[in-house]
Amino acid sequence: MATVKEAQNVQSKAFLEILEKATALLQSENGQIGSLKITDHLVSVEPHGEALVIGDLHGDLQSLSLILQESQFIQELKERNDSTLIFLGDYGDRGDKPAEVYYTILKIKLNFPKQVVLLRGNHEGPKDLVASPHDLPDRFQAKFGEDTMQVYEKTRSFWSCLYNAVFVDERFLMLHGGVSPEINSLQDIAKAHEENNRALLEDLLWNDPAEGLTGVSLSARGAGKLFGEDVTEEVLGRLNAKILIRGHEASGTGFKVNHGGKVLTLFSRKGTPYLNRYGAYLQLPLSQKFENAKQLTPFIHKF
Repeated sequence: MATVKEAQNVQSKAFLEILEKATALLQSENGQIGSLKITDHLVSVEPHGEALVIGDLHGDLQSLSLILQESQFIQELKERNDSTLIFLGDYGDRGDKPAEVYYTILKIKLNFPKQVVLLRGNHEGPKDLVASPHDLPDRFQAKFGEDTMQVYEKTRSFWSCLYNAVFVDERFLMLHGGVSPEINSLQDIAKAHEENNRALLEDLLWNDPAEGLTGVSLSARGAGKLFGEDVTEEVLGRLNAKILIRGHEASGTGFKVNHGGKVLTLFSRKGTPYLNRYGAYLQLPLSQKFENAKQLTPFIHKF
């Protein structure tokens, strides 16, 4: 794939150029753009066409390349303007090719601006909530040398433009981490990036579903919370959605289902330091209605 090959040889000047273009594009997005409706940091997607949903990549260019080749979704983006490519966040850290992953997804976004959605993960968090270990600066240093700090600071600025969630009415809420009892409306999610909503942004980026729990509890991650099935059910009910699709957690099979089928977790890379044997992605018909994440299994591709 040309974009992936180009990414492997990218130098700091080209990387900065594409980063600046992508940042400007995200900052300009507002209102109806193709099948997407942008409201603050929330993307609503019309319920037709197909979506390719990719979970955590963590600097794994090989997994990203495999997904793009196997799904043939770039070709679908060219042929159908109602096809949507959605990334659930966590593009860097813990893998050896984060610059190459960033370059590839940004190039795709710039080539298909009305069809690609980039969500924010906990590894793209604000400065006061940095995920650990955070080896992105070290990887940039190895790749870009003396230009590292300029590249890193512009990458951090880009993170603040990423979206908080994707919503498909009567169907799906997609985000990186999890939901919170504090979510009463889609507007709450759309504005979670604002300074006075930092606690909610932390929940969206860091929270995890837990079985046998009512309400919320402290998380061993040191940020975010664990949330019970009752919280999932309440929030999805308030928003008129059936299934929460999220990333954030590695799974041995590349995906897992929680909360009686109300939550689907996707993890789209494999290899150290993670122990999952498989990665997975979701190729989903948006026009079809589903009541339970278990019904999505035929559309999940493991690799």
